[in-house]
Amino acid sequence: MRDTKQVPAFDLTVTRPDILGAEFLGEGTNFALFSDHATKVELCLFDDSGEHELHRLELPDMEGGVWFGYLPGIGPGQVYGYRVHGPYAPEQGHRFNPNKLLLDPYARELRGQIKWDDALHGYQVGEDDLTFDTRDSAAFMPKAVVVDAKFDWDTDRAIRTPWQSTMIYESHVKGLTQLHPGVPEADRGTFRGLGSDAVIEHLHRIGATAIELLPIHAFANDRFLVERGLSNYWGYSTLSFFAPHAPYLKSGQIREVKEAIRKLHKAGIEVILDVVYNHTAEGNELGQTMSFRGIDNASYYLLSPDNPRHGFDTTGTGNTLNVAHPVVLRMVMDSLRYWVEAMHVDGFRFDLASTLGREAQGFERDGSFFNAIRQDPILSSAKLIAEPWDIGEGGYQVGGYRWPFREWNDKFRDDTRAFWRRDPGLLPAMAERLSGSPVQFNHSHRPATSSVNFVAAHDGFTLWDTVSFNDKHNDANGEENRDGHDHNLSDNLGAEGATDDPGIIAARVRRVRAMLATVMLSQGVPMILAGDDLGNTQDGNNNAYCQDNAISWLEWDKAREDILTAVQALAAFRKDVPLSQSRFGASPDDAQDRQPAFLWLHPRGGTMEEGDWQDAELRCLGLHQATPGGPNLLIVINAGEDAEFALPEGEWTRRIDTSAEQVEQDHSVTGTLTVPWQTVMALVAAGTPQA
Repeated sequence: MRDTKQVPAFDLTVTRPDILGAEFLGEGTNFALFSDHATKVELCLFDDSGEHELHRLELPDMEGGVWFGYLPGIGPGQVYGYRVHGPYAPEQGHRFNPNKLLLDPYARELRGQIKWDDALHGYQVGEDDLTFDTRDSAAFMPKAVVVDAKFDWDTDRAIRTPWQSTMIYESHVKGLTQLHPGVPEADRGTFRGLGSDAVIEHLHRIGATAIELLPIHAFANDRFLVERGLSNYWGYSTLSFFAPHAPYLKSGQIREVKEAIRKLHKAGIEVILDVVYNHTAEGNELGQTMSFRGIDNASYYLLSPDNPRHGFDTTGTGNTLNVAHPVVLRMVMDSLRYWVEAMHVDGFRFDLASTLGREAQGFERDGSFFNAIRQDPILSSAKLIAEPWDIGEGGYQVGGYRWPFREWNDKFRDDTRAFWRRDPGLLPAMAERLSGSPVQFNHSHRPATSSVNFVAAHDGFTLWDTVSFNDKHNDANGEENRDGHDHNLSDNLGAEGATDDPGIIAARVRRVRAMLATVMLSQGVPMILAGDDLGNTQDGNNNAYCQDNAISWLEWDKAREDILTAVQALAAFRKDVPLSQSRFGASPDDAQDRQPAFLWLHPRGGTMEEGDWQDAELRCLGLHQATPGGPNLLIVINAGEDAEFALPEGEWTRRIDTSAEQVEQDHSVTGTLTVPWQTVMALVAAGTPQA
């Protein structure tokens, strides 16, 4: 047993400044922390509980702003934190306060939770932020833990599912598993539940090839939420970019994450992480001092050029991470590589990615962050998805990223919702969405899989709520229904919320199936929000970020089989055809080898004419698609009343009909096709080669 009374001594012959964080090297641990403006850095060692500080040791060396030291005999399980000395000069951007225990930005595992107290602030709460607080914050802080990286991955390798074969299921570790009857009760809400047979069986059933997880990096439950009896359910308040969120770990150990990923990989399912590198949990200058602010505020955060006392906030959270700084950029890159190489994740969805591309002159798609990823042989081969906006000036950048990034396409979401709501004049927009949004993405050699297509995501109404509510109902959030946006493009179809009216329920099911079919049958990469395949509701809450309860958890016992079987049939069809192409379609005259040929058809027969596109009341359209090496396809959408559609010459097999009780079809048709209201159909020409 390690002697905790003897003061450990640094070995200066072994210590290394090039390995940031706490790295166990076999017989001891190397500690290294970057702080360009510090005057002294103290390493604090705690007992196993993290409640008692045993030793406070000054890191013995510094090079290039990296403070470092090697401690023999210190290994996995050691709990630690830092105290950093330097100027407390807020008007110059410096907020050093050694009374505040600080979390290592490279911590791999955390022990304990934040206990909200005014002592966590570097200034005296109730006074302005120029004051200085002398209280010790250690009792209220989670601590870092030295870890052993060893893990038997067996034969686990990256799956690398091609983008044109990818279907994403956006999920929450807890929300997906908390009420699942097939997940052992003790494993619900954790990574063990995520890797359960029951979850994998469902992913296989709906054809998902990748699960995209809302933030799993350790995050803070914001104080204002805790004081209202709520919590940060979504997790967009990062505390550590390397450590997983402890409540998602049944044992508290990171090996649970690895075990879940290994099991999902064995089932052929990729794991994508929603990551938040644009801001942290520390808020603005009136926020807490828990890590970056106390380590080196002026290096880790973007500060106002006019008054460095204040942050430069493009995220709406109070602070913006300064990824233009080379060492901060390195931290983000190290984090990404860690999750790929050590944790075997397959890709990332970057929250508010436009912030990551902000340089001195504004957003730059060739900025240092994006270029660093594009040149990295490890990261450039992972799946990379941008949320292509932030709230800053010039932040909306849909279509503005370079390969290999894909992008969430909110234009697809909005146009699809409005079209199926029967808004007029949307056929030209829907032609764009069905063909992969080429106006946005067909440039700079980008593939036709650049658009991630969705009609609902974690932020906003669920798909079922889109057809059940005209207005948001966010009263449970405690903000008098002021939070959340009002641009829902929804339609309750006759009753606000739940109803027993069979006609309204049938209409809702039909519209949901039509919108899901639009996602699954369009060019690009389909993404379905977990629960939309079940008909899940959040009771009209379109901003459930703070609802860690039945509002957000999936109610598996209320799953709508008529929606679930539709998703299953659509996924099978998309895989069987195959529908998605890597190259954008062209008119038959312009199509080249290996490039699909697209032809837009009017219900009367023949191609759409210029005047047809201007017909605001036309709501039925056909896409005739000839795919190299695959069958000729016909996708027909009809958001209006029942319509007669003149088929191209020849025999066709109707494979998908979202208006039918059984969406999956196998019916031969010729001549004229009756397309019922609010319906999507997919047909395959007889005699064309099958994939």
